Amino acid sequence: VQLVESGGGSVQTGGSLKLSCSSSEYTSRSNCMGWFRQAPGKEREGVAMFDSHGGTTYYSNSAKGRFDISRDSAKRTLYLRIDNLRPEDTAMYYCAAAPGACDASFLFWGQGTQVTVS
Repeated sequence: VQLVESGGGSVQTGGSLKLSCSSSEYTSRSNCMGWFRQAPGKEREGVAMFDSHGGTTYYSNSAKGRFDISRDSAKRTLYLRIDNLRPEDTAMYYCAAAPGACDASFLFWGQGTQVTVS
């Protein structure tokens, strides 16, 4: 298994969560790692990405201001903190890794962790 997400759960509106994604040594060498989410009946959406070149971060419009992505290379772990959770944040959250730039294909995917906001 290359990527393993954790940290999801059921929270009330306005609460916070910090998701974690641990990676294998091989996958941890990926330049770009990101978080995606998919709600029932909706397309998968990229919400945050971390480019190792310079530590540049990217956020979708829906994620700006409430989501914070970070990466601890020593622990081979990617994080996503979400504050002020809203019911529309309810989704399965996936971690993914791309060897190249963040606009390239993400080759490695985790199984996902469920976030439910009520």
